[in-house]
Amino acid sequence: MAEEVAAFLVANPDFLARRPELYRALTPPRRIHGENLADHMAAMVAAERARLRSIEDEMQSALADGRAGAGLALRVRLAVLALMRSRDVVETVTQEWPPLLRVDSCTLLAEPRAGKLHTLPRQGFRPLPEGAVARLVGPGREVRIRTEVTEAETLHAEAAPLIARDALVKVPLWSGTPSLLVLGARDGAALPARQSAQTLAFLGRAIAAALTR
Repeated sequence: MAEEVAAFLVANPDFLARRPELYRALTPPRRIHGENLADHMAAMVAAERARLRSIEDEMQSALADGRAGAGLALRVRLAVLALMRSRDVVETVTQEWPPLLRVDSCTLLAEPRAGKLHTLPRQGFRPLPEGAVARLVGPGREVRIRTEVTEAETLHAEAAPLIARDALVKVPLWSGTPSLLVLGARDGAALPARQSAQTLAFLGRAIAAALTR
């Protein structure tokens, strides 16, 4: 077996160079055997350092996402408190929520029945084409956070040129009218992709509850 492995490596001298992850499983040689083996040991060390850097990067990313998620949860609480004292739900969401949530725009949209604007849930909702909510958010989801923003003018109106990331949140109205809260931000950290879907979904449910008052 050892002879076969040795023969394979002789026939394929660049095999380990093409598969640096294998160095993690090998015992490093001692330098007393010359420069070639010293280079071999250096490659093993470099591969292990690269693996550790990758793990550290993943950990830092997870920690950053966790901190961003915690910050978003606090901002959502402030937004809901503003909604509780509001006399005009749509105005509070579209005018007061952006600075509270540290986003650039908050928009409410709904699908009017058969294209009739007067069937929108409340004045201030923007119209969406039939089927748009299901298409944009996707089946089985309450929230979708996007780093590639499409249909920006429809969803974000005059703020569209600023938006680099958005969150599409279903608003479960008692009437069943498909409706969305759309948050748009130029700073991706304002809408973290991880650990935020449930927090944002709560905003949609809070709006639906407030509209029943």
